[in-house]
Amino acid sequence: MQWYIDVLKKYAVFSGRARRKEYWMFVLFNVIASIILGIVDKIIGTDYGNGGSGVLSTIYSLAVLLPSIGVAIRRMHDTNRSGWWILINLIPCIGWIWFIVLAAQEGNPGDNQYGPDPKAAERFGQPGAGPAEPGYPTV
Repeated sequence: MQWYIDVLKKYAVFSGRARRKEYWMFVLFNVIASIILGIVDKIIGTDYGNGGSGVLSTIYSLAVLLPSIGVAIRRMHDTNRSGWWILINLIPCIGWIWFIVLAAQEGNPGDNQYGPDPKAAERFGQPGAGPAEPGYPTV
């Protein structure tokens, strides 16, 4: 949950880097929230009746649009790619598969042109770097 909240705190931050764990935990909580809101929409009758989303789902989707774009751009930065790579999702049929492959790749170790390595920052317990990974010493 902390990873999800950290992404929401960086609401419209498009610079810097996001490690895989931050990105995929945000995606996981996003999917869970969307499913729950879809069920609630159906139960209280605020769905659009066409089998699609409902009012609550639409509001939630709009609320997390900028954080989703921001964390995706920061994820691409961690793999030393421009944030413009998220537009690959617009390619029909294979674009989203290609993006998943890019987002699943290990980030570049050490600093790159987009900022310091977030994994190294967490390993050594630097403030503001997010939750520390278990097994790594915090100094």
